[in-house]
Amino acid sequence: MRGKFIVVEGLEGAGKSSVIELIVSLLQGAGHTCQTTREPGGTPMAEAIRECVKQPWEETVAQETELMLMYAARRQLMVNRILPALDAGQWVVGDRHELSSLAYQGGGRQIDADTMQTLSEITLQGFRPDLTLYLDVDPATGLARARGRGELDRIELSGLDFFTRTRERYLALAAADDSIVTVDAMQPMAHVHECITHHLMAFIACP
Repeated sequence: MRGKFIVVEGLEGAGKSSVIELIVSLLQGAGHTCQTTREPGGTPMAEAIRECVKQPWEETVAQETELMLMYAARRQLMVNRILPALDAGQWVVGDRHELSSLAYQGGGRQIDADTMQTLSEITLQGFRPDLTLYLDVDPATGLARARGRGELDRIELSGLDFFTRTRERYLALAAADDSIVTVDAMQPMAHVHECITHHLMAFIACP
């Protein structure tokens, strides 16, 4: 049987890494072989694109350049890792996927929907996750958590207004898509894990 693609989404500081570890443990406990990926990144070329996207540049990074790099990395990851794994019957747990671009570049950077749709059609060709778990966190809280981990990268330095727009777009997209589950990441992590476990086990149980 073909594997399933599960994605964890959220702003910086939402707790994605901890949740991904939990999901992998639950999937393995249910007898599924799985692997993890991250975006941008996940293949040698995509990781090089990640470094290009995140580092500070002396020149202005055009919003469209950032967007196209994100989709280029995503295409490399999909073709080289995600699709082969799914075809082999493995489950893939992704740290971000297209919803990030729709929220960050579409919402935060305010790139128009037609441009987003065109790039999506070219690179993903209709491919989408089977389940997305969106961890919702207040931008100020999330950025404070991210600062606690160390120096912020170029995107993390985009400002509170940017992340407020990004969060608003995340919430709107999640409300309109039954395959996206929103989890309150402002709760204690133990409660977040309980919610994730509940939704994931219900998903696994579905035929």
